Amino acid sequence: MLEGKKVVLAYSGGLDTSVCVKWLERQGAEPYALYLDLGQGEPSEDVKTKALEIGATDVFVRDAKAEFAREYVAPAIKSNALYGGKYPLFTALGRPLIAKKLVEAAREVGATHIAHGSTGKGNDQVRFDVTTASIAPDLTVVAPVRDWNMSRPEEMAYAEEHGIPVPTTKESPYSVDENLWGRSIEAGPLEDPDHEPTEDVFDLTTSPENAPDEPQYVEIGFQEGLPTTLDGEELPLVELIAELGAVAGANGVGRIDMVEDRLVGIKSREIYESPAAIAILAAHRELETLTLTRDVLRFKTTVEQRYAELTYEGLWFTPLKSALDAFITETQETVTGTVRLKLYKGNCIIAGRSAPNALYSKDLATYDPNSTFDEAAAAGFIALWGLSARQWASVNGDTAHSPAPSQH
Repeated sequence: MLEGKKVVLAYSGGLDTSVCVKWLERQGAEPYALYLDLGQGEPSEDVKTKALEIGATDVFVRDAKAEFAREYVAPAIKSNALYGGKYPLFTALGRPLIAKKLVEAAREVGATHIAHGSTGKGNDQVRFDVTTASIAPDLTVVAPVRDWNMSRPEEMAYAEEHGIPVPTTKESPYSVDENLWGRSIEAGPLEDPDHEPTEDVFDLTTSPENAPDEPQYVEIGFQEGLPTTLDGEELPLVELIAELGAVAGANGVGRIDMVEDRLVGIKSREIYESPAAIAILAAHRELETLTLTRDVLRFKTTVEQRYAELTYEGLWFTPLKSALDAFITETQETVTGTVRLKLYKGNCIIAGRSAPNALYSKDLATYDPNSTFDEAAAAGFIALWGLSARQWASVNGDTAHSPAPSQH
């Protein structure tokens, strides 16, 4: 089926995609590997050399950190995107960009197929397949690991048999994915939801027990919903995330342990490290409480949940996602200001907030005699606010809320 076909593979250098290169080659295909640097930190030349040695026809290595931050992470910040109320969606945010770049590379080399290393149990297969269908329905998607139905131990044996160097070993069975917005760790002993992660699982965060004994304060400045300064220094988003992540992680901030509802219908235990994301989203939400009206905040909460679900479900390039983006962008016009965070032994605590367009007024909120709030108006407001409740009670009397009669 793949004999003589050009196939562009999303290549990470890990176990799944490394065996995919060899598998595609042995099927008679011409495998082109695309490695996209989203801030995972692996030297690109090492990745390129490895892919060529395994059997790739050619390797594309592209730096997409700035585009990832600008076009994917930034909207997620504005929308406070957290799947299940915890997961900052860093892997889910990266997949539509990778799929987009796969399509671009396929057009360059005249490929008819693109490929990814996702399994049949994961979410990424959906994200790659649906995104490709959304932007390039003429391309065929190949998923060797899913179609091959090979377990991780079998993949490791295949890699060993064919001399494929991969970081996953029987002694270290974790599956890791990382970009500038966070890091995920799964598989091995972590598949037991009652197993407490050991310190070898973590890389971006210090354990709270070993974090500094004194709190550290950081100040994040926002402009129309996006972080632009750290402790008064203006930084591009990529650099700000990196610097804040190092500080927050050193103070034990950013560890997430959750049981997650995967798109395919199973529950999965996931470990995440997202020090910068946790800090930025906490600060952003707090600044919104200062600058957005009650009705907007309430409605935006509903939008945020659906936004996170669309991202998680691989529906990034869809009309609903575009429509929600328009709403969120509108809400962020006044979300400008500064939030001070106190980082201490795994805790990210709001220590202060200010905004030039703050809706908070001390003159109205104060209990001092000089308050500008008209307390005399409260009685009339309460009378009208409770009118429907009083009318209901007057019509229905004491029987309105009486318990139902017993059936015995």
